[in-house]
Amino acid sequence: MRQIDAYVDSVYENIGGNRREIQELKAEMKSHLMESVHELKAEGMREQEAVDSAIERFGGEQEMRSIVGQLFKAQKTFAKWVLYLALVVLLFTVSAFGYIWSLEEENASENSEIATQVAYVIEDKSSITDEMKMKINSLIEMTDQIASVEIYDVSSVENNNLLFDYVRDAKPDYRFEQKVWNPEWLQGDFFPYGNGDGKQWYIQMETRHIGDWLAIILFSGMAIYITLFTIWATINAYHHRRLNIGWILVFALFNVLGYLGYYVVGRKKHKMRVKEAKSL
Repeated sequence: MRQIDAYVDSVYENIGGNRREIQELKAEMKSHLMESVHELKAEGMREQEAVDSAIERFGGEQEMRSIVGQLFKAQKTFAKWVLYLALVVLLFTVSAFGYIWSLEEENASENSEIATQVAYVIEDKSSITDEMKMKINSLIEMTDQIASVEIYDVSSVENNNLLFDYVRDAKPDYRFEQKVWNPEWLQGDFFPYGNGDGKQWYIQMETRHIGDWLAIILFSGMAIYITLFTIWATINAYHHRRLNIGWILVFALFNVLGYLGYYVVGRKKHKMRVKEAKSL
């Protein structure tokens, strides 16, 4: 019926989206209207009255166009924000990982520099004086990741291979410690850092490391990003009427590369359909 065709066309006029999906939705709407018309005719209405009544029951042209437009807009908006959120999570993950990595590298460099300076203070000295202790303390207090420093007289250790065993069991000739900020949520731990030539003095420091955060941020961030990206790609595939479990797995496992493969395959199929249509 031309009036129903015209009504359905007017509802979907200027509605953006996948053509195939729109055609299927238009066919479904037309089918519902035709069923309503046949029911009304069976109740005794004339054909024109039945058509007018069916359209009126379904909703006015302007009202239906507004509803359909809002539906398509909501779908696109949702998919767009899912993608934006995925990109934000990815950016945060990379930034946080890079920041903590650089912080750990900076701390490691500072630990080495401090240990070298402490070694310079006690170099060629037979004992540690109060003045030397003050200099060592000030060097440690300049940092916020070194919790303690211990200095051992290892002049009696003849074999360097026995140095670590000696340090482990011996009492330090000097020890200084300070409180280092390390709340539980920081997941920090303290590891020894040793420095010495094995002749007179051996310096050991306890330094804070937050390297566990690298794994936490990387794996949790990437898991969230991959999940959101897969949802976005799945929504797009659904709108293109090409969604299947295979493509979902490709999106989840190969991410952007998987979606590029999906896009290339879709373009090839589209060109083939256009070529076939021209040959008919």
